[in-house]
Amino acid sequence: MKRIITAFASMAFAGLACVLSSTVASANVVARVDISSQRMNVSVDGWPRYSWAVSTARRGFNTPTGSYRPQRLYRSYFSKKYYNSPMPHSIFFRGGYAIHGTNYMGQLGRPASHGCIRLAPGNAATLYSLVQSYGKGNTRIVIAR
Repeated sequence: MKRIITAFASMAFAGLACVLSSTVASANVVARVDISSQRMNVSVDGWPRYSWAVSTARRGFNTPTGSYRPQRLYRSYFSKKYYNSPMPHSIFFRGGYAIHGTNYMGQLGRPASHGCIRLAPGNAATLYSLVQSYGKGNTRIVIAR
């Protein structure tokens, strides 16, 4: 009887592991940026997980709107266009536009960038980790005014 219970428990655990692994494989990360409120809301598998202040383009510059997939990821990156500025945990989504960490945390919550989407360094690291875990193909970046 003990062997039957142990075998049943093993099969149940294996079935649960299979269900969980298939759930992770099909998981989606969606980062929604609202330019008007200067906020990013991140959901995983349709469930809200994070809401963060961001900085998007200041006057005279543009943050592109639309729906994108991440193109390139860099844990450490320095802007070739803007004075070698650090862009930690960069997630490039359209050409030279990226979501990345910033040292200018006092500017979060208002337009301040040349077009990129700036996050607090810890939040940028969290998003970067989610994109790495779930994959670029399972991540969407949606930017709206």
